[in-house]
Amino acid sequence: MSAYKNVFFLGATGYLGSEFLLLLNRELPELHIVVLMRNVTPEREAQLRALYPNSSVVEGTLDDDVVIREQAAKADIVINCASSDHPPSVLSTLAGLEINARDNPEKPPLYLHVSGCGIVSDNVRGEPVESVKVWSDIGLDLKECDRRNMHLDCDIPIVEAGSRKENPLRTIIYYPGQIYGVGEGIQRTTLWLRVFLDMAKKLGFAGTWGPGANAVNNIHVRDCANGLLLVLKAALDGKADEGPDGLYFSASMEPMKTYYEWTEVMGNYLFAKGIVNQAGSRPLPSEAVDPLGEYGWSLLGGNLFVKPERLAKLGWEPIETKKVPLLESLPSMIDAALHG
Repeated sequence: MSAYKNVFFLGATGYLGSEFLLLLNRELPELHIVVLMRNVTPEREAQLRALYPNSSVVEGTLDDDVVIREQAAKADIVINCASSDHPPSVLSTLAGLEINARDNPEKPPLYLHVSGCGIVSDNVRGEPVESVKVWSDIGLDLKECDRRNMHLDCDIPIVEAGSRKENPLRTIIYYPGQIYGVGEGIQRTTLWLRVFLDMAKKLGFAGTWGPGANAVNNIHVRDCANGLLLVLKAALDGKADEGPDGLYFSASMEPMKTYYEWTEVMGNYLFAKGIVNQAGSRPLPSEAVDPLGEYGWSLLGGNLFVKPERLAKLGWEPIETKKVPLLESLPSMIDAALHG
């Protein structure tokens, strides 16, 4: 298939990352994957190898510039499923990949970075609006996005690195919507669920940023991981869009649910289990939302409406999302998070 065999993987033990590892083991087991892992223990290494036997570990965190640069400088492929808002690790990765590209002009390295649809937030602070722009990933220019939005400080430098003439990289950025579902990897529940669940347990009720009239395209974690695999395989075959065109939304066009709708389901379920003392959903108080500042308002109080046209061109369909919609999945997700 390809001369690209060695992978450096950031975020491999997380929710999407470990789900993706399972697919890689099924579809591309010949790849050797080096995983950045903090607090390495024999148990954590065993967990990793159970998902992907052809792997090894390098100890470090996203703040370890030297470790990330060194690994990126010698990998054929870097996959980043870790934080989508950690510019230092992205800059470390790009610096290592630039050395890699300089040393391997006939085989420029591939950087597959997972970001999020927060780049297109309309920042309505949870309020209802008459119309919302639907963004396509075809013709998408990151510099047209509201610069208050999340992820752009990481994503714009990646696109620039994939556009330059000297020591060019092959870059692809993957933009999931609201990922949900119980995963089969190491981390089985999504971060946003755990954030809202922790707040509900502390406050005694579930709630939203503002009135919660905003919504996001959703996507089951299996469909999201399948789409990521499809993009990687297309890149290895030389058939993926890359650089300025290598921006892929990953989201279903199934009916969206407002934040109020799904937090109401969460609140009712938690109330029935005796975990909170009020059913339903209501706006969260300032002491809950203020710690996340404008980051929270942009990401959790805005509308993020997208069309995954590039994935559709590759033949991708959100099969699991159609089988198990978000609201039906919430009880099992909550149970997994509570007992996880």
